[in-house]
Amino acid sequence: MTINAIIAQRLQLRETQVEHTVALLEDGATIPFISRYRKEATGNLDEVKIAAIADELQRLSELQHRKEYIIETIDGQGKLTPELQQRIENSWDATEIEDIYLPFKPKRRTRAQMAREKGLEPLAEMLLLKPWNDPKREAAKYLNDQVADVDEALQGAADIIAEQASENETTRQTLRTTFSLNAVISSRVVKGKDEGEGLKFRDYFDWSEPLKRCTGHRLLAMRRGEAEGVLRVSISPADEDDAAARLVRPYVKRGTPAEPIVEAAVRDAYKRLLKPSIETEFAAQSKARADEEAIRVFANNLKQLLLAAPLGQKRIMGIDPGFRTGCKVVCLDAQGTLLHNETIYPHEPRREYTRAQMTLRHLMEKYRIEAVAIGTGTAGRETDQMVREIGMPGVDIFLVSEDGASVYSASKTARDEFPDYDVTVRGAVSIARRLADPLAELVKIDPKAIGVGQYQHDVDQNALKHSLDQTVESCVNAVGVNLNTASQHLLTYVSGLGPALAKNIVDYRTANGPFTTRRQLLKVPRLGAKAFEQCAGFLRIPPQEGIAGNPLDNTAVHPERYALVEQMAKDAGMDVPSLIANADARHRIDLHRYCTDGVGMPTLNDIMAELDKPGRDPRGTAKVFAFNDKIRTIDDLERGMLLPGVVTNITNFGAFIDLGIKVKGLVHVSQCADRRIKDPSEVLRIQQKVMVRVIEIDYDRQRIALSMKGVEQ
Repeated sequence: MTINAIIAQRLQLRETQVEHTVALLEDGATIPFISRYRKEATGNLDEVKIAAIADELQRLSELQHRKEYIIETIDGQGKLTPELQQRIENSWDATEIEDIYLPFKPKRRTRAQMAREKGLEPLAEMLLLKPWNDPKREAAKYLNDQVADVDEALQGAADIIAEQASENETTRQTLRTTFSLNAVISSRVVKGKDEGEGLKFRDYFDWSEPLKRCTGHRLLAMRRGEAEGVLRVSISPADEDDAAARLVRPYVKRGTPAEPIVEAAVRDAYKRLLKPSIETEFAAQSKARADEEAIRVFANNLKQLLLAAPLGQKRIMGIDPGFRTGCKVVCLDAQGTLLHNETIYPHEPRREYTRAQMTLRHLMEKYRIEAVAIGTGTAGRETDQMVREIGMPGVDIFLVSEDGASVYSASKTARDEFPDYDVTVRGAVSIARRLADPLAELVKIDPKAIGVGQYQHDVDQNALKHSLDQTVESCVNAVGVNLNTASQHLLTYVSGLGPALAKNIVDYRTANGPFTTRRQLLKVPRLGAKAFEQCAGFLRIPPQEGIAGNPLDNTAVHPERYALVEQMAKDAGMDVPSLIANADARHRIDLHRYCTDGVGMPTLNDIMAELDKPGRDPRGTAKVFAFNDKIRTIDDLERGMLLPGVVTNITNFGAFIDLGIKVKGLVHVSQCADRRIKDPSEVLRIQQKVMVRVIEIDYDRQRIALSMKGVEQ
């Protein structure tokens, strides 16, 4: 089978879909571009399927290189037969390929290798093939200056048998089957680690369960405890003696003189070679599955957070609250430009409460503030109450998560944006800009610092980065980017661009003023036809005063289809702006007239959707929300209370809810809905506003259990 055929089979797609997608990927097309503008070629595949094809293509290509290396290595040993080569070439199972290669794999000098050097391999073969012969009499034939006695000869032969058994494909597969059916993962506390920091793993001090039932979050918790030296984790068959006995049977002829020697050798192979090898294999597989699940949850949460509704272009005051160091206040114009900053001290120890309120009122009036964004960290609720007491009409107040704001404020990106301001000013600006446009601001922060992951530091970091980068790219291109206001960092994630071209676009914009048409992009240094093809549809140019631009430049209609839209308008007896303004005229268009080999109904329907709502933002608009003003700390909670909250993180075991206090509450998956669900994301999303009931409060461990069952939303 070809690689494309294998991908099609694994992903349950038509081979032509895979072939066309792979061709586009190899031609340099990005996943967002393919999913948006090449639907006819792919059979309308979405980004998820296209990304899966790309990932499978990479995996299989790497496996192909591995197979070529293995064939070359075996051939170099003079041991490659046509049958062996065909087996390797025909296999696309990485485990099977490594099993085939194992006997030929260069290795350190083993006990078996040393026994072979002493000439004991024929004795091992005799014990296996002629077990009715007298082992000691046969062993005596191999005594020499390297083999002192019969026992040493038999031990050497047993070492060879053990290694042969450990490298036998059938034997290894038998043990894998045993592990698959009944492997048990166990966790024990390391002596002396059951106190202090180690207590956070106390649930796993004496834990055991079937591996196939172990959830990803429990496995990652155990592996973290192991990495920190608190736990000792192992994976073994439920019945080790039975597992070893299964391996022994094919090698031993019962009732023969060689039986005890061969059985001992195979049991030694199980304990010393096979079990550690297969345990490592299953540990890696189970960790990979747990990683995949955790990364999926993280990417899904990140997508929801990045696509949270923006407030839009408003004049915003940002406040980074604090007690001792005061509250840093910034005022931004509708484009997010910093106009003013200062520090107020409304809280203890200075508590200049009235003065702080007067200052804020003055700033709101002076800069015509339309909304206030207050960070949710230390002193957040107290600051929120203080601002609300001012009672400025027409000014909406929002509590905004400040997760990662400190990471941004100390970053090179922040230093480049605000070289003359300290980290506190940068942090307050970030909070305000998050309210205006969460996507544009959050892309500047390492996703791992945003606080929506599960064990993100424990999973495969390369796989995590790959997934999160894809997620950010997907979100940026799904929303579209204002070509004349986007930061260099945001432009980096646009399809077909990257750091160098993003910088060149900003430099060109600075030198020449705002872009008036998408075609101007071709004047940007090093931005050629291919990059233009990939990026143009995702870059928007909103209408500008005094400039008669092309209205299609503010839509997701690709420039390659402008002529098609112009033809539609001409056929309707009008120009493009009139067609956009006339819904009746658009509805009268027979799209089938415009179908060609390269343009089908999927593309035509996308074009019409854009003409219906040019420049639309798919994210909606941010809504005002307020916590219960009587709840300030965990001590204010009582069982049975109904409270408003915001979903801040979703894991596969439940969702964390911000109640407006320092401690987040947890709605376990079993409490998320009146019906049974497997995953909280079935009913919840990041930043969703919910009503919850308090069902348990653990003051000692600072834990709050919540429920949404029977609670009207």
